[in-house]
Amino acid sequence: MPDISTQTQAEIEASSPLPPTPLRRRRQVPVLRLLLAVLVLGVLGLVGHWWIVEGQWIESTDNAYIQGDIAVLSPRVEGNVQRILVGDNQRVTAGEALIVLDPADLTAKLAQARAQVGVAQAGVLMAQRQVTQARSMIAQTDAAIDQAQAELTRATADARRSASLAGAGWTSRQANEQAVASASKASAALAATQAQKASAQDALQVAQAQAVQAEATLSSAEASATLADNNLSYAVIRAPFDGIVGNRAAQLGQHVVPSQNLIAVAPLAGKLYVIANFKETQLRLVKPGLKVRLVADIDSGARVDGRVTSLAPATGALFSLLPPENATGNFTKVVQRVPVKIAIDPADAAHDPWLRAGLSVTAEVDTRGPDAERLGLLGTAAATLHLGDTK
Repeated sequence: MPDISTQTQAEIEASSPLPPTPLRRRRQVPVLRLLLAVLVLGVLGLVGHWWIVEGQWIESTDNAYIQGDIAVLSPRVEGNVQRILVGDNQRVTAGEALIVLDPADLTAKLAQARAQVGVAQAGVLMAQRQVTQARSMIAQTDAAIDQAQAELTRATADARRSASLAGAGWTSRQANEQAVASASKASAALAATQAQKASAQDALQVAQAQAVQAEATLSSAEASATLADNNLSYAVIRAPFDGIVGNRAAQLGQHVVPSQNLIAVAPLAGKLYVIANFKETQLRLVKPGLKVRLVADIDSGARVDGRVTSLAPATGALFSLLPPENATGNFTKVVQRVPVKIAIDPADAAHDPWLRAGLSVTAEVDTRGPDAERLGLLGTAAATLHLGDTK
């Protein structure tokens, strides 16, 4: 009998396809290599085309940070914290009350200042009355002078007539002497009245000076009252703009003094901006108006658009606390960086809650022009093919 296992194995070998020969393998390898080479050349072509059209015009730096004009609030008057009206990280509006100090002492000072205003007003009124009285005295002395002048004229005429009559023997010497004495008396009365007028004029000048002083005292009292009123309003610390409060250091009952930091207000996302420190070798084509793509370090997929608004007038090193002094013998050349301010697109800022002051970003400036559009690797190729088809 034939071997069943041998027959089965033979049948299996007969029915199975022939293994590839070394010649067939040699034919397949060049085809795979050719396909791979075409694929690599295609990728390189796409990358090279993107670099020529778009990539070489992109200036990028990861030395960029989101910033905002944070207001650190401190009291302008001394007092105790009576109320804290906001919580940590709460959104506030401009003018909203944040912290209230105890106003008792400030209210008392305002009442005292207003009382001083009343006293000063009374002083002004009194000085004005004294000026009016001094002018009345001058008018009275003018009338007295006119009267004395008339009396002197009459007495002088009587003395002359008496002298003529005494010389002719028609009157006695005693009557003549009385007439001369009356004339002398009238002259003295006129001089006294004139002196009273001079004194009244001096009194008027003094009264006018006192009136000016009283008005100055009133102005000072009113200024003190205004200052006291302002100080009372400073007992309420308000938000200077719309924003979010943070870094609260104030505690209830705490005694605070001016210049002591109590709370901070950070601007909303729409008011944030980016400061990107580009190398001096990257700034040849960077100018205001260019588009910028901002990629956040917290998430590479979190991207916002922006535009260059301005370039700093000097390098960051010159604005540092200890600017470099290159005139010394130990000179080492270092590539300088210039701060570039970038405004964030308000539409993106309104829909990206991750925007926070202090976060790091990567800034990519498209130097081709303010209207340039970034299309990416495949986008540039598609745009080029579309342009060719239109032609």
